[in-house]
Amino acid sequence: MTGDLPDKIGKLPDKPPQRRRKVPWAASVSAGLAAAAASVLAASVEWEIPPAAKIGVTLAAAVLVGLTTWATTEARPRRPAAAKAAEGVAPDQWPPVPEHFTGRAEALAELRGVFAGRRKASDLSPPLVVSVYGRGGVGKSALMTRFGQEVADWFPDGRLYADLRGGVDAPVRPDEVLIGFLRALDVRLTTDPGGLDELRKLWLTWTKGRRILIGLDNAHDADQVKPLIPAEPGCAVLVTSRVPLFLNGTHDTRLGVFSEAHGVELLARLAGGARIVDDLDSAKEIVRLCDYLPLAINICGGRLATREQWTLREMAGRLADTRRRLDHLEVAPTVDKSVRASVQLSYDDCTGMQRRLLRLLSSLTAPDVPGWVAGELLDISGLDGADQLEALIDAQLAECSGTDQTGTMRYRLHDLVRVFAAELADQDEAERRRAAIERVLYGYRRRAEEAAQNRWPQDWSRGGRRSSADGQLRAGDWLNAERLSLLAMIHLARQLELWELTWGLARAFCSLCHSLRAYWADWKAVAEIGCEAAERADDRRSLAIALLDAASVHGGLGLRQQALDEAKRALEIFTELGESWWAARSMRTIGMTLFSDGHLDQAQDFLIGAITEFKGEEDLWWMARTQRNLAEMRMAERRPEEARELLEDALEIFKREGNRYSEAQTLRVYGEVLAAQARGERLAGDHRAAGNLFTRAGFSLDRAAEMFRQRGELWEEARCLRAAGEVGDPANGLRELEYVRRAEQILVALGDSWGVARNAVSAGRALARLGRIEESEAELRRAVHGFEELQDRWWMARSLRYLGETHLDAGGRRAAVGPLEQAREIYRSLGNEAGMRRTLELLRRAAPPEEPAR
Repeated sequence: MTGDLPDKIGKLPDKPPQRRRKVPWAASVSAGLAAAAASVLAASVEWEIPPAAKIGVTLAAAVLVGLTTWATTEARPRRPAAAKAAEGVAPDQWPPVPEHFTGRAEALAELRGVFAGRRKASDLSPPLVVSVYGRGGVGKSALMTRFGQEVADWFPDGRLYADLRGGVDAPVRPDEVLIGFLRALDVRLTTDPGGLDELRKLWLTWTKGRRILIGLDNAHDADQVKPLIPAEPGCAVLVTSRVPLFLNGTHDTRLGVFSEAHGVELLARLAGGARIVDDLDSAKEIVRLCDYLPLAINICGGRLATREQWTLREMAGRLADTRRRLDHLEVAPTVDKSVRASVQLSYDDCTGMQRRLLRLLSSLTAPDVPGWVAGELLDISGLDGADQLEALIDAQLAECSGTDQTGTMRYRLHDLVRVFAAELADQDEAERRRAAIERVLYGYRRRAEEAAQNRWPQDWSRGGRRSSADGQLRAGDWLNAERLSLLAMIHLARQLELWELTWGLARAFCSLCHSLRAYWADWKAVAEIGCEAAERADDRRSLAIALLDAASVHGGLGLRQQALDEAKRALEIFTELGESWWAARSMRTIGMTLFSDGHLDQAQDFLIGAITEFKGEEDLWWMARTQRNLAEMRMAERRPEEARELLEDALEIFKREGNRYSEAQTLRVYGEVLAAQARGERLAGDHRAAGNLFTRAGFSLDRAAEMFRQRGELWEEARCLRAAGEVGDPANGLRELEYVRRAEQILVALGDSWGVARNAVSAGRALARLGRIEESEAELRRAVHGFEELQDRWWMARSLRYLGETHLDAGGRRAAVGPLEQAREIYRSLGNEAGMRRTLELLRRAAPPEEPAR
């Protein structure tokens, strides 16, 4: 899976050495051989050569393909296509070019010249940034999408697009855009990457060595854009805004209104050339009344296209009357009167249902929506709603924003049209408008819950129904596509004080984020909204579930005391309500939070209690998962035999139930346990038993890594690599160090600062086993510093203890005392008796030997 990382990571060996036959050169040349075979075969059809020769070419191509297939076929089954349908396909978020795009030859020629000049520049040049600015409705977005299609082949690594919504009251934050872009590049941020600065570092890492076109539409100001500009010379950025952004090193171009000729041409494309020829003067008058703005002309042309009985003179007269009426009204200055007049005219000619749909769409704060929303707003079928939405598109009052990751078409309103429609919202009865919005919110809740249950069914009911890998993949794609819209719906439900709906939407969102370990800032904010909603609804069961969701995200962010308090409060409520299954989940969360904070003695009581409760509830999945957690704690206590027994039971359950992901996680821990037992046998002098266990540990970790690699789970794969680097087999010291190095590169690329610190511990211990003590000390001190910054005192103490142990093993008793005393004080403050015992043992070893009595 490391091939999905930037070049500097992709050059590393892809995984631990396999224990099965494989042709080493096959993977690197298979695509080339297959392409060559296809090319030869296709070309031979057109060659003027004898039939016998053509047959020979065809047979040769077939043999070539056959050899490629044989060479790349391994003994294990191939990865299912559903595991990652789009692997190797560059992301393409570019919106469609407007069907009636007209003119702009000079602007396009200017952009071609700028881009052509940059292609000749050196590799040290900064990325190209082109800013197109101009008044609202002038056609900046259309120009950007049109030119982006023209140069698509120049950017083989993909095209990313974001509507920054600079024309509305709440522009999109740069960190939200970066998270979306990173997900599009298949970067799974399984831990919280931090703030905007950390996200930008990841953005620079993942764009390095790539050629990507980035479209930033409707920018509000320069501060919104600057963090989104990559450093890679091969990338280019197209920005649109209503005012100049004054970004350093950009090519700025102002887009003006249409000429009369281009305006008439656009009108002809929409309304029909024959009508324009019959009354050219009226066509010119329409263009003039539209102030030569493409948006206004589009709307008028769209209305003419659907009203064949209207003459151009009649349209010009209606438009002039509308403008005169607007001159006497106090209207918002954010919309040009030419645009307002054209929208008003087109709006007036819509059916009552279409007008209502436009008004209701403007009340939704989502950046765009799928077609089913129209049906819910109008309380009609989805198909009928889609027909009404298409009518608005025909009238140029709505637009298609493209197809999302799930293959669903999405729709939006131009922000000027949205402002116009929102001003008319009072035409709908408040209760009727509220009911329409509620239907949309319930529609989002149903879909969010369905996705969440497909992604992680065990989070929703005891035992949980089985979910397929394809269903889990689709659920992740759904969240990635709907995240911003779903967040908008959660905030809208909260604004309307629909507390039960708010809680339901928040619950599904948190479950999806938890299962994906993604969107941490959004997850945290929504979890807190879920708690508020449950409190306001006075629903204690919902409150306890929301508290458990909040504890999960707060614990993952290192806010362990807050997580502990929330989980304990949830346990208290569930116990009072007699909800034993949810109480068991609360006990597990409490146990894991205490474990993470180093309170092992307290943690084990909650974990054992949770296992007992899950067994009583006949929920084997949660029982097995908690047994794995307890096994990890037993490992920390140096009790590998007990850990192994727990893991073998859990593995049997996961295999029987077909839970591949959980099986892979358990195999990783099982490999760690076998490695610990191998080290114990080696110390006891049984090298044969140790060798057998080292081999089995390697196989288990290799198997787990492969299972995660097949699913595209980089973070989990990195954990397997780190574990492979901690096995401690003296015959594989250098290889184990290489595993740790590879794990770190993945974790750095994923922005996992805790994982990087934890990996430094593994690197330090691997170096110590190789006798490279100075390097080992540097790595362990790096770990101490990392955990100190993260305020993880338990791992800080463990790192200090490992540092002292390293010095002791190398004969440096004096150097060992300082870090060991620091570790002892931290363990004492945590009340960690097991850590204290081990540290005191090491301090006794570090004490100078007593001088013999004279």
